[in-house]
Order: sequence, then C-alpha cells, then structure tokens
Amino acid sequence: MTRSALLVLADGRFPAGGHAHSGGAEAAVKAGRIKDADDLEAFCRGRLHTTGLTSAGLAAAAAYGLDPHELDAAADARTPSPALRAASRRLGRQLMRAARATWPSPELDALAAAFPRGAHQPVVLGATARAAGLGPEDAAHCVAYETVGGPATAVVRLLGLDPYRATAVLARLAPEMDHVAARATAAAREGVEALPAASAPLLDLTAEQHASWPVRLFAS
Repeated sequence: MTRSALLVLADGRFPAGGHAHSGGAEAAVKAGRIKDADDLEAFCRGRLHTTGLTSAGLAAAAAYGLDPHELDAAADARTPSPALRAASRRLGRQLMRAARATWPSPELDALAAAFPRGAHQPVVLGATARAAGLGPEDAAHCVAYETVGGPATAVVRLLGLDPYRATAVLARLAPEMDHVAARATAAAREGVEALPAASAPLLDLTAEQHASWPVRLFAS
C-alpha cells in the first residue's frame, strides 16, 4: 500500500468527472433545504450515513476482489432512481478511463471489457484502489470523503458560501467519515449479501426532478 496513491485517488483534481456532479445539492439548494453552512452539514451527514455508507461498502467489496458482476448488480438494486443509476455509470466510465491511464491493470482492463457502458462508480473505484495497491478501507474512505466533499464544493458555487465554512463542515464530519468507512469495510468482509443497503428516498425523488430541468449547473 502507498499513502501517496490514496492521496492521488482522493484528490478532487483526479480527472474522474466528479466535479460535474453535486450529489443532490443543487436540487436541495433550489428547494430551500440548503441555505447556509448548518444546512450543508445536515445534508452531508444524511448523505454520508445513507448512500455514502452503501457506496462505501460496494467499493470496499470491490477492493477485496469480490465478483464485480455481483457487485454491479447489487449497486443497481440499491439505486432505485434511473437518473442516479445513469449518473453512476457515467461516473464509472470516466473513472475507468482515468484509472487505466494512471494504474494500468489486467483487472481494470477486464472490468472495462465486461461493462462497456460503464460499471457503477463505487465498483470501479474499489477496483481502482486495488490496482493502485490500496486496501478495502482506503476505498471506503475515498467514497466517504467524496460523498460529502462533492456537495460541499457544489454549494460553494451554488450559494457563494464561504469556502472556509464549507471546509470546516468537512472537518467536523471527519470522525463520522471514519466510522462509515470502518462499517462499510467490516460489512464487505462478510460478502455481497452483507453489504449495506441504506437509502435516501428524498435524494432519489429530487434526482428525478433535477434530471428534467432544462437548465442546471450540475449533471446530477
């Protein structure tokens, strides 16, 4: 394992396409559910312990080397929103391109061949972590961080929120990110059937609404 590889993978500048997605924050801002840093913290905490936990489990399982076909099917079953399923596969395709260029691997090549239209993003992230010499908990940490980091960055752009306050939100959530990563890794160790399936119905509903907007800043 290399700590530097973990930093590269978790870096927001890694060209995996996440900068174009708000993680539901754009719809929440428009609906008035995020107006300031306190609202952002509540939104991120809810996302972290639901979809974040679920995605972290999938990524950790992929990093363990579990069957990617089973994991992709599990991701599909845990993503009821068609808009979010499509976004996850788009992000998976983009991440795969970046991963194969950065950490060439027969496993990544095989995954790309098996899913030409893109595997779900958490599955690709876990496989990428594995190719980079990282462990399951590293993969889970990456997912936990991007689960809250994406919305925080988006809200800075959407509301003109003070970036220092947005960063402080992430810092306050750090212990919870660690907890989610540990839970996800422990579940992944038990196999696909034990993976978390926490959901956030409001995120699913607003994702469908957001996808129908004629004008929007973020893809999802």
